[in-house]
Amino acid sequence: MARKSVAVLGLGKYGLSLAKSLYEMGVDVLGADMDPDRVKEAAGCTTAAVCADLSVEDEVLALELSNMDIVVTAMGENLTSSIMCVVIAKEQDVPLIVAKCSNKRMASILTKVGADKTIIPEEEEGIRSARILANDNMLDYFQIGSNLSMVEMRPKDQWIGKTLTELHLRKTHNLNVVAVKEEGGQWELADPENPFTTTMKLLIVLESDDLGRLE
Repeated sequence: MARKSVAVLGLGKYGLSLAKSLYEMGVDVLGADMDPDRVKEAAGCTTAAVCADLSVEDEVLALELSNMDIVVTAMGENLTSSIMCVVIAKEQDVPLIVAKCSNKRMASILTKVGADKTIIPEEEEGIRSARILANDNMLDYFQIGSNLSMVEMRPKDQWIGKTLTELHLRKTHNLNVVAVKEEGGQWELADPENPFTTTMKLLIVLESDDLGRLE
């Protein structure tokens, strides 16, 4: 399977945290910012780091965002640059465009110009966002205390058509599927004899150190 490629546009605290986390997960990461010091700092934790004024069309076009699976605009305080990057990414048919926003009004504007998802994160949410973006099956992720995590995810391809009894996920992945939900339905306690389907969502609890088993 080809490695996922993500462009992180804006390398402030959140953008740098996101880029570093994605890179550590094996994702190809392009980082860009107009501040040379930020670009220098990102050079060691991205596949490529580029100095670019993200409010200038030609400089954004030069990033060749059409080669990316995901583009994240991480400039929550800069609406002009965020709009420029979202619009160009949309024109270049990037499959998923995610925009960091400072408030709901900004989120509404960026959705209207082409963002597929908007987030209003704190600095520490960069790691959480990275896990969701890096894993096609993961829909949401929550830290529970210091050592446990709860994950909402789709079943992995190799789980489809099999039951919990057959998969032995507690033994092979050290996780517990606590609830399942069919599309349009409600969460229900997981039946160990009910096969997973492509339309199912799973609610899983596992040790935070074992999150890599899901990626």
